[in-house]
Amino acid sequence: MKIILLAVSTLILSTVSSLALAQTCQDLPKGEEVKKALIEARKNTNGGLNLDMWGTVVDRSGTVCSVVYTGETVDAQWPGSRVISAQKANTANAFSLAGSALSTANLYSATQPGGFLFGLAESNPVNPAVAYQGAVATFGSAKDPMIGQRVGGVNVFGGGLALYNSKGQILGGLGVSGDTSCADHNIAWRTRNALKLDFVPKGVSSEKDKVDNIVYDIGMTGKSRGGFGHPKCGGKEHDLARKLPPVSTVAK
Repeated sequence: MKIILLAVSTLILSTVSSLALAQTCQDLPKGEEVKKALIEARKNTNGGLNLDMWGTVVDRSGTVCSVVYTGETVDAQWPGSRVISAQKANTANAFSLAGSALSTANLYSATQPGGFLFGLAESNPVNPAVAYQGAVATFGSAKDPMIGQRVGGVNVFGGGLALYNSKGQILGGLGVSGDTSCADHNIAWRTRNALKLDFVPKGVSSEKDKVDNIVYDIGMTGKSRGGFGHPKCGGKEHDLARKLPPVSTVAK
């Protein structure tokens, strides 16, 4: 009898969890859509090392809705980038608001020693019980063990963007990882654009049509002129960032 009750309880909890996930992620693209958009975004010239990528989407509560990768196998992209992509998604969502967005790239300079957000990177640590559970064979699939849970984490270099729908409502965050952080940003930007979740209200970039774009304003002194700068990565990523598509505008 105890075994039966335990089985029933487990089934109920699983059902409740599934329903909760469906409710929190219903306004965000499904994993197949995210994977397709990420694969197409990577095909563009983005700079960097031209490596395969991980991508994670979280909802506004930080709950993981999907985890995907672009390669043929689960280890065709850096294994460590799976959790980094989740960190980036969580960060972009956690530090963006309905009226203003911060990409993870925007947080680099402010979180360095002496910066006005120094310490932020340690403020919301990854939950290792969520990040590293389960069989590797399920990673990046609809059965990825992070899905339906809040993994947490803060990441302060390029690749994370907040997601806004056509009404300008913030729905969550997207994190992309697997290449240089500058290329990650470019790929994340194209992925968000393809998913039509780039109706960003405003941000810290001086570009009116790319409001939460990566900012390359770190001078010879090593300091960001505006406080939200990101270092260049050695390739052509910074030039390509200027050619990214503009954010979408909310209809009035």
